Amino acid sequence: MKKAVGFIEFKSIPIGIEATDDMLKAGNVDLMMASPLCPGKYVTIISGDVGAVQASIRNGEHIGGIYVLESHVIPNIHPDVLPAMLGAGEIEDVKALGIVETINAISSIIVGDVAVKAANVELIEIRIARGLGGKGFVLLTGEVASVKQAIKAAEADMRDLGVITSYSVIASPHKDIKKVIF
Repeated sequence: MKKAVGFIEFKSIPIGIEATDDMLKAGNVDLMMASPLCPGKYVTIISGDVGAVQASIRNGEHIGGIYVLESHVIPNIHPDVLPAMLGAGEIEDVKALGIVETINAISSIIVGDVAVKAANVELIEIRIARGLGGKGFVLLTGEVASVKQAIKAAEADMRDLGVITSYSVIASPHKDIKKVIF
């Protein structure tokens, strides 16, 4: 069994908390994050074996019902994604800087996973909706061509969902920009 991560975003904080409790009681999963997000949303992130995460997410969808905005399971998440979500990534050298903005929290996590799997890049941070009006964004670095390749892969993967609102690649960020992102 492979390690998986599952996400559910709710449009109700009370229902989100109730569903999260039930998800944890029903499955052999670990809670990575459960938190209210603006504006009035609630996100739950769990991890564990693929089958347990899938079952727990289905249970959360059932309890959440009409209050579920989005859910997703990444069965083989890249090991750099979780530290980036926690803001714990330590990047020594920011070469080119890639920034991808998404319409919601879950999409930014998927974009980060797709990007880091597609090219030789490092994730700096995956910010999920806190203080962003429900949006998310991904910061990544590497050589210019690799950053562009990673963003192109994420854009292609997410195109049908229409969740990427904008992106940018800065070839050689100013030292003060580097201070801001760290």
